[in-house]
Amino acid sequence: DVQLQASGGGLVQTGGSPRLSCVVSGLAFDAIAIGWFRQVPGKEREAVSCLSIYDGSTYFADTVKGRFTISSDNAMVYLQMNNLKPEDTAVYYCASALGPYGGSSEDRYRYWGQGTLVTVSS
Repeated sequence: DVQLQASGGGLVQTGGSPRLSCVVSGLAFDAIAIGWFRQVPGKEREAVSCLSIYDGSTYFADTVKGRFTISSDNAMVYLQMNNLKPEDTAVYYCASALGPYGGSSEDRYRYWGQGTLVTVSS
């Protein structure tokens, strides 16, 4: 049974640096890619970052490049968010790609976590 569970959201101030965590179970962790997406109500979900556990390659959206980092350790994937802005407010989801690479396309992701809300106050 595949499960992804995201956590770490909450209310943070502008400039804050929370870390989101995604626990992955039921998959061959070393052979997949994990992506983080976010969605604001009324808007389309957008890709934020992706990490290939297989070879360590990463993807970052231009809007977060230089502020967010992604890492993994023992079936956990972390999204370190730094210098948060109010426009980063969204529900953040982690998802597992079908194979070792994910990138920004949702079509490549099969399993999704439940989402965690990050609210950035100005």
